[in-house]
Amino acid sequence: MRNKPKPVLTDIIIEGIAAEGKAIAHAPDGTIVFVPFAVPGDVVDIQVTKKRKNYMEGYVISLKKPSEQRQEPFCSHFGVCGGCKWQILPYEMQLKAKEAQVYDQLSRIGHLQLPEIQSIIPSDKRTEYRNKLEYTASNRRWLLKGEDADSLPPALMCGLGFHVEKHFDKVLDIEKCHLQREPSNEIRIFLKKFTVNHDIPFYDIRANTGILRNLIVRTTENGSVMVIVCFAEDFPGRVKMLDTLSIRFPQITSLYYIINRKKNDSIADQTPLLFKGEEAIYEEMEGLRFKIGPKSFFQTNTLQAYKLYKLVRDFAELLGNEVVYDLYTGTGTIALFVASKAAKVIGIEYVPEAIEDAKINAIANGISNCEFFAGDMREVLNEDFISEHGRPDVIILDPPRAGIHPDVAQQILKAEAKKIVYVSCNPASQARDLEVLCQKYSIVKVQPVDMFPHTQHVENVCKLILN
Repeated sequence: MRNKPKPVLTDIIIEGIAAEGKAIAHAPDGTIVFVPFAVPGDVVDIQVTKKRKNYMEGYVISLKKPSEQRQEPFCSHFGVCGGCKWQILPYEMQLKAKEAQVYDQLSRIGHLQLPEIQSIIPSDKRTEYRNKLEYTASNRRWLLKGEDADSLPPALMCGLGFHVEKHFDKVLDIEKCHLQREPSNEIRIFLKKFTVNHDIPFYDIRANTGILRNLIVRTTENGSVMVIVCFAEDFPGRVKMLDTLSIRFPQITSLYYIINRKKNDSIADQTPLLFKGEEAIYEEMEGLRFKIGPKSFFQTNTLQAYKLYKLVRDFAELLGNEVVYDLYTGTGTIALFVASKAAKVIGIEYVPEAIEDAKINAIANGISNCEFFAGDMREVLNEDFISEHGRPDVIILDPPRAGIHPDVAQQILKAEAKKIVYVSCNPASQARDLEVLCQKYSIVKVQPVDMFPHTQHVENVCKLILN
């Protein structure tokens, strides 16, 4: 049975910004329509791709009249690359949309009693703000409009860039990314040309074959650069490639490689091998020096991370005699940042390598009142652990996007810390967790922070006090 053709909606006025970076409008019959890459005030024609009982989804096929608020995108890859979807929105509009997103998700998903939400803290840098980018290599890149795969030689089918949204096996070859300062683009372009010129196979995502697989570039505010080149297999030309890369870019202070034979790109279970330079790069904040290794977690917007950590410290309102638990501590950045204001800080993290970095960071900074433990939060944080290390006065939470496990939430409730400071990169999962925690706590402060300009993503910090 042939599917009915999806309708085209004409002369639709874009009304506002919705979730997931999409814009919102209404069809002539009143049905809600969600579309990406549109600005409130645009008049557009929309090709509907999905039709449900209460809403439709689609994409703009014609911009009839651009909104007065529409801005020219600064990136040549806009509209194809899945990142920075909000380049066409004025920054103030982006911030208002993120504030609305926080309120909507906390109130609608969590059904929470909220204080007045504070105005979002903007990012001073709106381009080149990331300290880490990961590029993917592919022997079958995403083809742009007008390109024909059959007429292109294999060398021109290779790409080193970002996955195209909703296409796991397609990589958009990037000419210039505005998210990270140089030499990030220069390194990527050089490595691609070297690989093509020396007939080194690019990775085939479907077949799990080829050589060049990923490139990770990490930078610090003081100019240090770490490069990690990931290969699917070792090969005779590896030493020459990495030697040439290090000579061409003497600013690379730490050069690693990884042989990843798995079918996924994660390096969490891989062993980075130091080829040349220092084993780590370092970031500094308020005189504290943080070690960043190839697998270390560190907030990707360094300048905003500093604002975020100061906010957490302010919300904790430490007097100097408190026991603080920093759950999901990562490499201990927040724990070490608040240590001078606390009697003792306990950090817990799942990744053992991160905990080792945290311990090294504590020693390097002369901080002796922090202890760090590796393990699954559900197994580590129990009554025996709390009895041994002291009942927390303040709990700081900074979990992954999925939020905290229900068992962890119950243990936090049992601990009855006087204050909780919950940092989240996903207000939806935060709302779900807060609904549980508010069995014993009240939310007294809500502060969004913009860590990722030109995207729909928002960081949010909530302060809770025990009832």
